[in-house]
Amino acid sequence: MNPKVDDYIGRIKQWQKEAALLRTILLDCGLTEEYKWRVPCYTFNGSNIALFGNFKEYCTLSFFKGVLLNDAKGILVSPGENSQSVKMARFTSLQDIVDLEATLKAYIYEAIEVEKAGLKIDKPKSKNLEFPEELLQKFEEDKAFKTAFEALTPGRQRAYNLHFTGAKQSATRLSRIEKYTDRIKNGIGINDCVCGHTKRKPTCDGSHKYL
Repeated sequence: MNPKVDDYIGRIKQWQKEAALLRTILLDCGLTEEYKWRVPCYTFNGSNIALFGNFKEYCTLSFFKGVLLNDAKGILVSPGENSQSVKMARFTSLQDIVDLEATLKAYIYEAIEVEKAGLKIDKPKSKNLEFPEELLQKFEEDKAFKTAFEALTPGRQRAYNLHFTGAKQSATRLSRIEKYTDRIKNGIGINDCVCGHTKRKPTCDGSHKYL
């Protein structure tokens, strides 16, 4: 058990019991507990398998290669309409997780088998984009980030690349890349709404301003 995950669960204001149960389920499946991108992440032989997170209205268990899972129970959804690799299960109560514990473990074991088999996700290649050296280095250092970036739509890739290359100094380019790492891994474009109170993504209806 990673002490950073203890700290994470202790800090979150919602879904503490749910997070603790998801943690137990993941560890019961023999995964290694790590702490990446400021959230608990679970790996198998160095490969990212799943992570859990908390939002205002629900908590989630996300699979990095969720599109390759059978999802026999139909519980997985895309984190964004253009996500091509990650799939997540959403929970609004502890009982939701309790009821699905056996199913979640089956999905986790299936995700492990996907890694053992070396299965890859076919993704569209970016065309006519010249990435800055800092972004290429990030791809080398963080394969999950590279996978997530390549899973973005061409338009989202171009928007991020334009923002990164718009910085004149290397330090600023690095800072921008780090700032948007989590959004990229969640399949969210640089201009997409993340307020959680609109159904008209990527355009925000401004409803969050009145909460």
